[in-house]
Amino acid sequence: MTPTPHRTNPRPQATNAHPLRFGYGTNGLADLRLDDALALLADLGYDGVGLTLDHMHLDPLAPDVAARTRKVARRLDALGLGVTVETGARYVLDPRRKHGPSLLDPDPADRARRVDLLIRAVRIAADLGAHAVHCFSGVLPADPTHLANPADPANPAATADTAEDTAWKRLAEALTPVLDAATHAGVPLAVEPEPGHLLATLADFHHLRRILGDPPALGLTLDIGHCQCLEPLSPVDCVRAAAPWLRHVQIEDMRRGHHEHLPFGDGEIDFPPVLEALAATGYQALTVVELPRHSHAGPHFAAQSLPFLHRAARAIPAGAEGSTP
Repeated sequence: MTPTPHRTNPRPQATNAHPLRFGYGTNGLADLRLDDALALLADLGYDGVGLTLDHMHLDPLAPDVAARTRKVARRLDALGLGVTVETGARYVLDPRRKHGPSLLDPDPADRARRVDLLIRAVRIAADLGAHAVHCFSGVLPADPTHLANPADPANPAATADTAEDTAWKRLAEALTPVLDAATHAGVPLAVEPEPGHLLATLADFHHLRRILGDPPALGLTLDIGHCQCLEPLSPVDCVRAAAPWLRHVQIEDMRRGHHEHLPFGDGEIDFPPVLEALAATGYQALTVVELPRHSHAGPHFAAQSLPFLHRAARAIPAGAEGSTP
């Protein structure tokens, strides 16, 4: 596959003042064929799709993935849908380990498999005209001795610190070739802080950014629900703080201290101020509904989610949009 210029979404923009563009994640439509899922989202009025590369939806490991990608690109164009490529499929690399192997795995060959997947995702994203590729760090191995030999077995805290330092080095080393590919393709890599992962918070994202030397291709996936779940800042303040690095946004409801993606209205988030803050940043890529555990009723939740977001967005004052790319 060869990189292609980013496609401009031909779908007409909303007439209200806000610049936000809403999508829905295919990981919440896993029981639908991809073509049916894309048609559904277009019919419902979505601006785009968060496309999770998985065995049932554009398998990144399929021998004919290039031809499949071209077909999907044509379909997206015909439907007027923008796209972000997401890489959070649970078992696309290993049928026994959820999200395994990760970028932190003790086996270099396993880490290389995850790196290969991400580079494939970058190439697919370029051919689709996607605005970003999403990824996450993975969790620390359960046994810290996989990461470092404890210098002082009697000091578990020191062992844990050493293990975490090693994990950050592994993460940076693993992402370097992915960032090189993203730079070449002109598609940003948008790392997501994920609860329970090594990189779990906005502060962790900035730690990675400093380790890597702040490469231009490195951006942020901000999940609004995760902000409610565990960030010290409110979701509104998280959006404001993250603005310079925003390359992809995921959205759903959530409760403080509970990492459970909920339909809108089932959690604690006040969405109009969040969307107003997001519009004020000037962010123009997709804001994608993320309900990966609701595929059993995916069409229902897709139909319910967009009107909710439009109602919340209508509360944004005229002129709230900013100038951040």
